[in-house]
Amino acid sequence: MAMCTNLLQGQASEWALLRRHPSEDLFGVQICGPYPDTVARTVELVDNECSVDFIDINMGCPIDIVVNKGAGSSLLTKPMRIRSIVQAASTVTEKPLTVKVRTAFFEGRNRADSLVSDIYNWGASAITIHGRSRQQRYSKLADWDYIYQCAQKAPDYLHVIGNGDVFSFTDWNKHVSDCSKISTCMIARGALIKPWLFTEIKEQRHWDITSGERLNILKDFVRFGLEHWGSDFKGVETTRHFLLEWLSYTCRYIPVGLLDVIPQRLNWRPPSYYGRDDLETLMVSDSAADWIRISEMLLGKVPEGFTFAPKHKSNAYDRAENG
Repeated sequence: MAMCTNLLQGQASEWALLRRHPSEDLFGVQICGPYPDTVARTVELVDNECSVDFIDINMGCPIDIVVNKGAGSSLLTKPMRIRSIVQAASTVTEKPLTVKVRTAFFEGRNRADSLVSDIYNWGASAITIHGRSRQQRYSKLADWDYIYQCAQKAPDYLHVIGNGDVFSFTDWNKHVSDCSKISTCMIARGALIKPWLFTEIKEQRHWDITSGERLNILKDFVRFGLEHWGSDFKGVETTRHFLLEWLSYTCRYIPVGLLDVIPQRLNWRPPSYYGRDDLETLMVSDSAADWIRISEMLLGKVPEGFTFAPKHKSNAYDRAENG
């Protein structure tokens, strides 16, 4: 997600989020802004300057810094503003325009169902509904029954995309079969924790991936990082930073061969356990020190004074404390 104001100000780090890789045969970008004129100017700029197949407007982001600016999920409290934004954006591009929302801003005050009947007429081709309120964050499972209700209210020509807790091919199959008006599912955290999820959906199987196969995925990530940022000190440490952020998600995966009940659910938080080999045990650790060890296997020793604290929780690493 890129913030409209940052893009309009020409911030290089924000524009980097909109860069298309040659391997991406279908590519869309997601922008976020609080006002119709700001969003419309950004959509027009992106349409002119970027190679994109569609543009998505995020009206569901729960992050405080976004909400406090009047963007993201705060727009769910201003339905007339949503209409104005979509209408303004649709007048400056011929690319498909999509919108992503949550069920509501406040728990128990659902709003998404009031949008689906009109948002196509305002100019959107599709709406993605994340089955949680902003207030709820990720404290409960996504409410797919409500997503289905929204889909049933939508006109046939509006694509309704469901989002929330898809973590296996059986989750995917259930949601697209339970409601015929669900066009498809969006996958978010599931892909960070289990990037082979798309292979499982395509091949309709639970993949009991080995620690060696998982390590090969990490090796590819590191190779891509070094190709992009370079193999000098700065390039190595930038790659390490993003690898460690990613490992703070991948450690949540529980190997299929260790499960009593298949499939794993996205909200499971099991106690510490041993894997089937030393590498698998290292990979399932929620300790930042163990993530550092994995990074050192792929990128060499961390520098003196190295520290790491993942964005999404308090686990942290300080070399001075860990020797």
